Amino acid sequence: MADDKPDYVTEGEGFADVALTRPFDLAGAPVSVIRMREPTVADQLAADAVKGSEAAKEIAFFANLAEVAPDDLKRLPLKDYRRLQVAFAGFIV
Repeated sequence: MADDKPDYVTEGEGFADVALTRPFDLAGAPVSVIRMREPTVADQLAADAVKGSEAAKEIAFFANLAEVAPDDLKRLPLKDYRRLQVAFAGFIV
């Protein structure tokens, strides 16, 4: 990721932790951070195979990287989803 990353993204070796604006119920447990692992070409191919809109493909992609259900990501506040998008962008630039 770039040096100008926002303070809500913490990088590690092959992953990014994304701090949420407030705790979010994820699979029955409150979480404040979602960890996304670095995407692979196989992840991209799997996302491309998802039927539906580009947004649906992106949600499936991010859910796979964060190891959460796509329906859970759909319930995120848009502000927090945008944070995931920023973290993801840091992997591919």
